[in-house]
Amino acid sequence: MAGYTLAREFRKLDKETPLVMVTADDGRFYSKPMLSNALASGKTPDALATQSAEQMQLQLNAEIHTHARVEAIDTQQHLISVNGQSMAYSKLVLALGAGTIRPALQGDAAEAVLSVNDLTDYARFRDAIDGARRIAIMGGGLIGCEFANDLRIAGYEVEVIHAGNHPLDSLLPSEAGDAVRQALESLGVVWQMNKKAEAVSRSERGLHIGLSDGSEVVADVVLSAIGLRPNTALAAAAGIQVKRGIVVNRRLESSVPDVYALGDCAEVEGHVMLYVMPLMQAARALAKTLSGTPTDVVYAAMPVAVKTPACPVSICPPPMGSEGKWQASCDESGVCALFYGAENTLLGFALTGKATAQKNTWAQQLPAILG
Repeated sequence: MAGYTLAREFRKLDKETPLVMVTADDGRFYSKPMLSNALASGKTPDALATQSAEQMQLQLNAEIHTHARVEAIDTQQHLISVNGQSMAYSKLVLALGAGTIRPALQGDAAEAVLSVNDLTDYARFRDAIDGARRIAIMGGGLIGCEFANDLRIAGYEVEVIHAGNHPLDSLLPSEAGDAVRQALESLGVVWQMNKKAEAVSRSERGLHIGLSDGSEVVADVVLSAIGLRPNTALAAAAGIQVKRGIVVNRRLESSVPDVYALGDCAEVEGHVMLYVMPLMQAARALAKTLSGTPTDVVYAAMPVAVKTPACPVSICPPPMGSEGKWQASCDESGVCALFYGAENTLLGFALTGKATAQKNTWAQQLPAILG
């Protein structure tokens, strides 16, 4: 999504400069956020792909190499190694995304645990749940909650195993998290809170997930949704600075000349933001820079919508490491939780239910993330 968005923005400004894209998958264009609510929207994996690689080549006047993996970067010679062949670049953009964090599990069925991070993963998951009845989800964060809602609407029995004491606990205060839990419970989602999955084994009854308290959950399919980690190994091997992500400045420039990064793999001035809106802002700014007008990326406050129709959620998390506290009010419209820092400065918010209608009002009062 980051790569194609950048290519589209670049072509608005520069129609002719040769543009080459390299992707390890089949190059179809799709919207990744739709993976977690495709069942409710009646979309098959193939239907989520709106354009083929061939169509994207024509649209972008680009050369797209599919099923091609970049194995190494030579920043001195301005070369990348692709499937064993060298390819030269003048400017190189890394849009490598983030990979799923795999849980450390014991048991003879640990490898049967699925994760969904791209369209190929999702097609595999849809095949697995065809004819299944019971789905266990490891992780009650954003993706886990969205899949729980989508699968339950589609009629599956859903049980969520979550290490925290409420859903979305890394983003929401307890009042808002509990509202999400209760809403999904009302759909029939079963929660296993304050527990971790430790082992997955197979029997005639299905997959047995052993939990940290000694209990177990039995399911037909197990989905892991415990988080993402920026893909930095390729950059690190090339001597490019990485921390949590590939370190870049406001112009998305890495620590070596002519190499840039954006999207889920990038750490922009210390910010790693695995959401769509920062990606879009970065793509627009970098397109200008690459077309000859150096431009700093600007991140205004950008609310994140959690796709849980049972309990709509809008979040603007406070900056990582912010000191302060949540102040929550709850009524029939939902939860309105505001995060205040020093000198009573508003730094973030979390809204549920009908209170999400206030998101723009509160967002306008937040300081810019990168002004």
